[in-house]
Amino acid sequence: MVSRSSIQSEQGKNLPLEDPVGYSDVEKSSSVLSSSGARALLALAIFGLAYGADQLVKYLVQKNMELGETISVIDGVLRWRYILNPGAAFSMGENHTWVFTIITCVAAVICLVSLIRARATVWVCTLALLLGGILGNLTDRLFRAPGFGVGHVVDFISVGNFAIFNIADSCICVSMALIVVLVFRGINLDGTREEQN
Repeated sequence: MVSRSSIQSEQGKNLPLEDPVGYSDVEKSSSVLSSSGARALLALAIFGLAYGADQLVKYLVQKNMELGETISVIDGVLRWRYILNPGAAFSMGENHTWVFTIITCVAAVICLVSLIRARATVWVCTLALLLGGILGNLTDRLFRAPGFGVGHVVDFISVGNFAIFNIADSCICVSMALIVVLVFRGINLDGTREEQN
């Protein structure tokens, strides 16, 4: 039987294990990026895709649609409807724009710090997607009318009778769902996995 701290060699000597930490406490994830450069490139690619797509499509919506205009994509299911949202995701809290701007700034900092600490591939992907969504909407709040910090977010995706949202909102929702799954599965930022009791 192998102990946590050593193994028995043929000559009878105890040799230290490379990773003696908690076989009963954690197990290593098989998908951990060992190179900080690889993690940075992956995070940058996913962040760039999410943030870039959000801002590009918002620009196209504003350039090609009139405020309040609706274009049917799939009858009764999907349509583009251009609105300006002063509230949070899905038009909540429309009278407290500046509060959501502050909250979004704090969330962006927390997300960035967590992303820098992340080693597991799945966490890097998830947090980069989340950061792209957060900064997509934060950009609107900081730089769109009516003014700095109280800018209105461009929303345009309307599904059935559901709220109107955008690509940034979608990135945030998908990444938050993934975070819930990762937490419940006990997968840590560093790629270790908590032993399930």
